[in-house]
Amino acid sequence: MEQLHAYWRMEYIEAPRYPETKRPFTELPALGDDRTALIVHRAAYSYLLMNRFPYNPGHLLAIPYREVAELEELTSVERADIMESIVLAKRLLVAAIKPDGFNVGFNLGSAAGGSIPHLHAHIVPRWNGDNNFMPVIGQTRTLPQSLDVMWERLSSVASTMPPNP
Repeated sequence: MEQLHAYWRMEYIEAPRYPETKRPFTELPALGDDRTALIVHRAAYSYLLMNRFPYNPGHLLAIPYREVAELEELTSVERADIMESIVLAKRLLVAAIKPDGFNVGFNLGSAAGGSIPHLHAHIVPRWNGDNNFMPVIGQTRTLPQSLDVMWERLSSVASTMPPNP
């Protein structure tokens, strides 16, 4: 068996853990600590949250404040707001980490991978050649930067960005 040395992982292992909750998407905004919650931007009806289990560095979630499970349950104002948050997330990631492309989408229903019955959109930055042997053969994702450092990077850029044009 070959060894994979990831000495930086100890910082992640020893970092404070995600707050325990059964309804994280509605409870996290109420914490009052966006750094702990990993919220990088708040809009009127939705917010941008860093994914704690990202597919790639900078993987964000656009989430409505109101707990709904289906797109049809959002008001037209909420739908417009979450779309504006998705556009802002894309602009933010381009400015902060310069990906080559994006995967953007919703997982709707438990069969689609919705482990928590709450609507949210994934904004996943992609780079040419970002998928190597690790996830395919090693069933392991490699992330080059800790969530805390990525939060600092994204939130500092988000605080300087003008609203969507």
